Amino acid sequence: MKEIIQLLKHGNKPSLSAALVNLLLGSIKGAAYFFTGNVAMFAEMMHSLGDSANQFFVFIGSALSKKAPTKKFPNGFGRVVNLVCLGAIIIVAILSYETMKEGLHHFLYPSEQSEGILFALGVLLLGTILEGSVLQKAAKEILHETGISTSFFGAIPKSIAYLNQAKPATKLVWMEDAVATAGNLLAFLAILIAYFTGFYQLEGLVSMIIGGMMFFVVGRVFLDNARGAIGETDEEMLIHIGNLVMEDSHVKDIERLEVVKEGEFLHVELVAETDPKLSLEYLDQVRDHLVELILAQKGVTKVTLAFDIDDQITEWKHYTKMNKTQNQ
Repeated sequence: MKEIIQLLKHGNKPSLSAALVNLLLGSIKGAAYFFTGNVAMFAEMMHSLGDSANQFFVFIGSALSKKAPTKKFPNGFGRVVNLVCLGAIIIVAILSYETMKEGLHHFLYPSEQSEGILFALGVLLLGTILEGSVLQKAAKEILHETGISTSFFGAIPKSIAYLNQAKPATKLVWMEDAVATAGNLLAFLAILIAYFTGFYQLEGLVSMIIGGMMFFVVGRVFLDNARGAIGETDEEMLIHIGNLVMEDSHVKDIERLEVVKEGEFLHVELVAETDPKLSLEYLDQVRDHLVELILAQKGVTKVTLAFDIDDQITEWKHYTKMNKTQNQ
């Protein structure tokens, strides 16, 4: 129990904040739907409750993924966060379906809902503010993870460019709360327009749009975490680490290099070619230096490095011998 509590302290903070905010909003929106019967409010209630459950599971998964490797699991538990995300999106998928179904029913058979409009609009406005604040925190976390600084108001638009470099949990929170903020605004406009124009089918239409956006998040999260659960290569870090190793004068070529994502971490396996005349004792010192260098790179937690005899055939195409000679 003590170990679990310690792990939870290191869980993804944006996902926990988002889970609590969405639970509060889901409860408030549920009360608003009960008093007004507004289908757009129903869609937002389902959206908030789905996001809350999803983000809570992601928080737990991100915490458990930091558990240290054991003899039985020598590669650690990094992929636990991917597996938890895959399980959590099932909840969102079910709620997305229910939201679209209810929206379609209201679109085909609209009913006037004029009572409690101020209550409904107030709840949605509150939801927009709270969801927007969580989105802002997730955006700042993404920029922090990628080492980018920005102003308060520039965090959200700037984070879009670095979204694919974010940790799985932070990326999921950003996507869900971006859709949630947009959903609150759409529902707000739908209720307002329907009230003044009498076009109550719009509320059903917006409900289906919100459900469709939820399905979009389900698809993106599924694809991202399915790749992570299988073991995806980080192409950018692979080239970076390969070129970093090639800078060493003792390395003639790279026979094999793998940089695999393990949840939020990276595991590196490297076979470098070197001069066969070098002694094992000397190469052991070179190896220690290279391992220390690779471990100093962002996100790398495990390095397996071996040497092989230089076969005079260039395997590493991202770094030329000419450049290497010039650098030396």
